[in-house]
Amino acid sequence: MKVRTRFAPSPTGYMHIGNLRTALYAYLITKSQNGDFVLRIEDTDQQRYVDGAINIIYDTLKETGLIWDEGPDIGGAYGPYIQSERMDIYKEYAQKLLDLGGAYYCFCDKQRLDEVRAKQQAEKLPPRYDKHCRQLTQQQIKEKIEAGMPYVIRQKTPEHGSTSFNDVVFGQISVENSDLDDGILIKSDGMPTYNFANVIDDHLMKITHVVRGSEYLSSTPKYNLLYNAFGWDIPVYIHCSPVVRNHTQKLSKRDGDASYEDFIKKGYLKEAVINYIALLGWSPQSEREKYSLDELISVFDVKGIGKSPAIFDEVKLSWLSGEYIRALSEQEFYEKTRPYLDSSIKSKTADKRFLSSLFQKRCEKLSDIPEQVDFIDNLPDYDIELFVHKKMKTDCQNSKTALTHILPVVEQTEHWSQQTLHDNLMQLVSQLGIKNGQLLYPLRIALSGKAITPGGGIELAIVLGKAESISRIQKAIEKLTVED
Repeated sequence: MKVRTRFAPSPTGYMHIGNLRTALYAYLITKSQNGDFVLRIEDTDQQRYVDGAINIIYDTLKETGLIWDEGPDIGGAYGPYIQSERMDIYKEYAQKLLDLGGAYYCFCDKQRLDEVRAKQQAEKLPPRYDKHCRQLTQQQIKEKIEAGMPYVIRQKTPEHGSTSFNDVVFGQISVENSDLDDGILIKSDGMPTYNFANVIDDHLMKITHVVRGSEYLSSTPKYNLLYNAFGWDIPVYIHCSPVVRNHTQKLSKRDGDASYEDFIKKGYLKEAVINYIALLGWSPQSEREKYSLDELISVFDVKGIGKSPAIFDEVKLSWLSGEYIRALSEQEFYEKTRPYLDSSIKSKTADKRFLSSLFQKRCEKLSDIPEQVDFIDNLPDYDIELFVHKKMKTDCQNSKTALTHILPVVEQTEHWSQQTLHDNLMQLVSQLGIKNGQLLYPLRIALSGKAITPGGGIELAIVLGKAESISRIQKAIEKLTVED
């Protein structure tokens, strides 16, 4: 039997991290066994539909490399792949289920349902439909339909016994049928609910493995009752625990960490994000943590998926992103940093390519760049306390002395390169008989006016260029002179 998985998102906005992980696990299960990965759009909840959300789904999956074998845009043998285009199919199978005795018409209006719910709440009973319409005769049903009474179609769950199923992650689960609600399958507007449509679609699209969030565990017995009513084979279930910020908080859109787009906007590399998402709730058989998508396919095993909620550790994501950044060629990294540098630096003389190479050694996410390069266009007002550094053994007086010696060396450096400037300044260090830091630390502060920079004094001089470096050294000397 060919393995077939599906990713079936609702077009309600950005791609949540949990949804992307579901798509990734479904993709890895399929591709590790040479199966088919199906994309299906579940848009029956029209009230939550967001314009442009389908394109976000397409773009996110393509960008992360999760390419589908069948879907709305490319077709396939089991389409349509958008639920709103499958209405006739749901209508047909709803009628079949009615004929098989697995469903029934319900004509209860909102007022009656609210009264039932209020009574249950007062008696501290779990809210569920009281099966009022379950015993209607065929004649009663016919009369109500002919009278134009609105109705829904509800699932007829067994009133006795239990329903059991096996989940790859959570094992054997059994639920008393008396605890199951006769949920709505077809709404009064003719639209199917998720509980009905996903079962019909999964069967007709020959889905063998269903990957979804653990919040659907409680509904799975009702899905299986539908499979049984139709006489269909039940797929393999793989329910994944949620992704959370910590033990008490879910990921929050307000905090900018709920969606894939949030993390890309923060400047993380997409390869690092997809790699890290794979590790959220899944453990490989080795201590290794950095995997390409192809490598994940080769090592992925559903036995590694855990039951506990996965805590999203952004510190670990940052580390992983840094590992991917340092694995890039200098040119590849420059192409990724250039939009950030171009938008942050207006100077025509700054050496952005060289600056990019400085960031590659220490950068973890691209959004770290702008706040560290703001000094290039606008030198901050010097805080002379920055020249005082206990470890470097510098103070305002010896910093001024060091800069006074540095200035002519910089002015006389004809071949403007990192190596030449380094050699000339190291020669000056030797002549003065001081430590490297006593010379280079004041230079870094003079050129940037900041305590934290992407490089040391020599590197910053190369980025700024000779003329600008000379100008800033002179300004620093003047500032330190005034403060004497």
